[in-house]
Amino acid sequence: MSPAIMQPPTILAIEDDPVLGAYVHEQLGRCGFQVTWCQDGRDGLALARGQAFDVVLMDVLLPGMNGLDVLQHLRERSATPVILMSALGSESDRINGFRRGADDYLPKPFSVDELHVRVEAILRRVAMERRRSEPEAVTMAPLDDLHLDAELFDACLGGQYAGLTRSEYRLLETLDRHPEEVLSKAFLYQHVLQRGYAQHDRSLDMHVSQIRRKLKAMGYLERQVRTVWGKGYVLTACAEEQ
Repeated sequence: MSPAIMQPPTILAIEDDPVLGAYVHEQLGRCGFQVTWCQDGRDGLALARGQAFDVVLMDVLLPGMNGLDVLQHLRERSATPVILMSALGSESDRINGFRRGADDYLPKPFSVDELHVRVEAILRRVAMERRRSEPEAVTMAPLDDLHLDAELFDACLGGQYAGLTRSEYRLLETLDRHPEEVLSKAFLYQHVLQRGYAQHDRSLDMHVSQIRRKLKAMGYLERQVRTVWGKGYVLTACAEEQ
């Protein structure tokens, strides 16, 4: 019997800039990825719905349909990891992207090396999540009366799901495995986002913000993710009101 052939990871790049799009397509192809490139938001959404991709790279300002709307429509049916690429790098823009379901946000301009590292980090994280969920794919781990669903990568309270992204789920699950322990940003970047911590990278902060917002919206009041300034984050019991 002939050995199984490992297929290269597949990437959908949605970028209307012909120079940047061609460059990303060429460089990621040289890194061993199978890249499909399109320049229109609606076309990108159709491709993402019609084919299985490992990662979607997407600009925010696109013709046909902007990237945030594409992301929102995609999240109705798919948990495919999405990295937003945009020159709109303000905190409010990043928050908006994460609220729509982005897994990462890469401000322009960026180097291909940084893009490569972030894609590889997401692929490693997804592979790890699959391995972790295979032995007990349908079990749910308790978090007080909140449950972490290892199959759906989401948190559930009384039958209501929080709508966490994979990155948010992985962060909450990691904090839950270390109750009342302050975990440093460097540790969380390495174990959750699978990349090193950079001082001006706010991705982890954005994910924490989204977890807090989504758990609060569900009415979950037992524990919360708290910031320990200068140290990191901890999942701890909510303080009782006086």
